[in-house]
Formats: sequence, C-alpha cells, structure tokens
Amino acid sequence: MLDNYRLNDKSRISLADFDPEDTAGIASKDEIEAEFEALKEKLTEHQEKLFAGKTNGLLILFQGMDCSGKDGVIKKVLAGLNPQGFRAESFKKPTADEAAHDFLWRAHKVAPALGEIAAFNRSYYEEVLITRVHERIDGKEAGRRLKHIGHFEKMLSDGGITLIKIFLHISPEFQLRKIKERMEKPEKLWKFDPSDLEERKYWKAYAKAYEQAFKATATKRNPWYIVPANNRWFRDYLVLRIVESALGSMDLAYPEVDMSQFRAAADIDETAGL
Repeated sequence: MLDNYRLNDKSRISLADFDPEDTAGIASKDEIEAEFEALKEKLTEHQEKLFAGKTNGLLILFQGMDCSGKDGVIKKVLAGLNPQGFRAESFKKPTADEAAHDFLWRAHKVAPALGEIAAFNRSYYEEVLITRVHERIDGKEAGRRLKHIGHFEKMLSDGGITLIKIFLHISPEFQLRKIKERMEKPEKLWKFDPSDLEERKYWKAYAKAYEQAFKATATKRNPWYIVPANNRWFRDYLVLRIVESALGSMDLAYPEVDMSQFRAAADIDETAGL
C-alpha cells in the first residue's frame, strides 16, 4: 500500500498523478479504527526501544499547502508518544539570528539525536519553496540549495537518522472550504491569516516548486510520501502506517544488560554502610 504513495528517484513527480480525495478503497474511518489503535500501540512500543537503544533516530518532515493539516496530523498521530523522546519543531519566518546563518543552520541544531523522534512542522524546504515562488531566489540558487539539502539529508542518514518526508496533498477547493471555516467559526478565527487568501494565487507556482524539490531530493533512502489529505481520517491513518513502518524496519531492540552487575548488587549486605 505504501508504495502507491512513495516517491523515490524512479517514481512519479507530478502532483497531478495523486488524488487528494484518495482513500485507498477504504470506505470510512470505521473500517480502520481498530487497526489505527493497534498501530498507535506499536508506535509507542517502537519508541520505547528507540529511546532505550539510542542507535537510531527518526525525523519526520511535514510539508503542504496552507490548511493541509500539519498541526492536526502531528496532534492526532504523534501526540501519544513519550515527550521524553519526542518533540515537534515549527519553522516560521527566520529570526534575525537564523537569517544571519546558512539556511540549514536552524534545522540542524534541532535535528533529533539518536534515540529521539522529531517532527518538523514545515522545514528547511521552505527555503526552496516560498523563496522561489516569491522570487527571493532564482532558479540557479534554488538548484544549489536543493543539492545542499540532499547532502544534508545523506549526512543525517549516515549518522543513523531515518528521514520521513511527507507532503500533505489537498485540493484548492478543500483549502478554500477550510479558510471559510476559519473565518466563520469563532474558535477557529484565530487561525485565519489574510495572507492565506493571497497565497492561493500562487497555487500552481507552489506545486511546480514542490515537484522540483521532489525530483531533486526523493531517493530510495530518503523518499517523499504524497499523502492524500482531503479526508482527515485517511491522512492520519496513512501517516501512522508510514511512521510505524519506518520504525518497524529499524530492527529495534532493548540494549543488552550485563547481568553480573545485578548479581553483584544483590550480594551486597543491605545494612552495609548504615
């Protein structure tokens, strides 16, 4: 199933090949409810071994158009993880300090350590997306940055960090409905940003920029996944399957313990030193 949504160096690179309404033939949330809960239990088991072993790490990147549900999927799929070994990072407009460094600096310093899982709500890919769409950089600089990204991701992988790069795929019509909901509901109005309406004018330009990024950085080792996100329940289910599959493929195990240490401790007189 996951192969249908995975992009690597030999895969499709056109977003037009993917239907935002797709649910892989699953009719409703009810059909996968039990599996969803079982997968979440497996996820917590994997995380415990990952944290204990500290031989691998996991970085999950979430990209997508406005209203694609980056916040929501992190909350629905990953909120049950132990916060001792999990954190979410959000990438907004760079601060003055961040802008004074290379464009990967702020991402590298919050990348997960071995034993950790980190989720990036947007990421360093913004530096070849919004900057390219609004012509803050030209095509030559975008190509240069994409090469740097490829090297950066290879370095992380070589250091034991598995990357999952997820594009949450929605339709323009779905986005407009979500924007209207934000404007009409008091509890969601705080999410509304007038710039979201302005950015809709650049939908095709963003799609092209994403496709260029996919083509340059999707590899067998570090693929992209195009996740249909018009149906939120399927979005969450597919992301959960992707993450659980990645952790399951790591062959995680608890570290071996030298039992002689415990036997020596058991032989100590409980009253010694008192």
